[in-house]
Amino acid sequence: MKIAALQMVSTPDVARNLDVAARLVAEAAGAGAQLAALPEYFCLLARDDRDKLAIAEAPGAGPIQQTLAALAGRHGLWLIGGTLPIVAGAAAAGAGAGRGARVRNRCCVYAPDGREAAHYDKLHLFAFDNGRESYDEGRTLLAGAEPVALDCAGWRVGLSICYDLRFPELYRALMRPPCDLIVVPSAFTHTTGRAHWELLLRARAVENQCYVLAPAQGGAHENGRRTWGHSLVADPWGEVLACRAEGEGVVLAEIDRARLDEVRRQLPALAHRRL
Repeated sequence: MKIAALQMVSTPDVARNLDVAARLVAEAAGAGAQLAALPEYFCLLARDDRDKLAIAEAPGAGPIQQTLAALAGRHGLWLIGGTLPIVAGAAAAGAGAGRGARVRNRCCVYAPDGREAAHYDKLHLFAFDNGRESYDEGRTLLAGAEPVALDCAGWRVGLSICYDLRFPELYRALMRPPCDLIVVPSAFTHTTGRAHWELLLRARAVENQCYVLAPAQGGAHENGRRTWGHSLVADPWGEVLACRAEGEGVVLAEIDRARLDEVRRQLPALAHRRL
């Protein structure tokens, strides 16, 4: 199956971001991709982190989710919709969230007929402070509750988001039964990405003997942030099959059932687990 990581440099303008996402999905589909994935916050990288509250949507409703569903249906592919803010709790009946509220950072997956097949709320919330840069997702986000995997055209796909990558126990939970592909839509900072992005992605591929699809934000954003990019696909042996350093674009690779089975047969580490 051909898969695609869609790299973006998202802006504070939702409409512009949706247009770019639509173009990249169309490009991936035109190249034969049967599954494509957008990065974390593909829809908005705002000047103020609280701006995401104003565009938060109710579960299953709203223009961002409608766009994703329409793109999946129009191009007849599996679309892993990066992430978008979803209103939680009693407020979910309406659109948007108050400035003091917190929302879910949700990854929605759409089937080739446009229906929502699954969704996953980010479990681990990022915080970082090195004295020069500081960020705390817990100010605007509520953590999710459980791992999520689904079947996409006969491939078991596990969902995760960005900072989740640092928690191998999540991926071990997703490997019961084993996933064939793990997807990690992300917006790694340039600082942390340069140090750990590829290292962690390849480690997750090797220890779980599965493919990894990692679409990322990649470049200098209008809000002053710089993200690491390097969207990539890694195989079950940890080899990087395709990568894009920075800028908008489509990263394509083939995932091969025979290769997956070969790695697991020759080195049956998953069968040797004791914990």
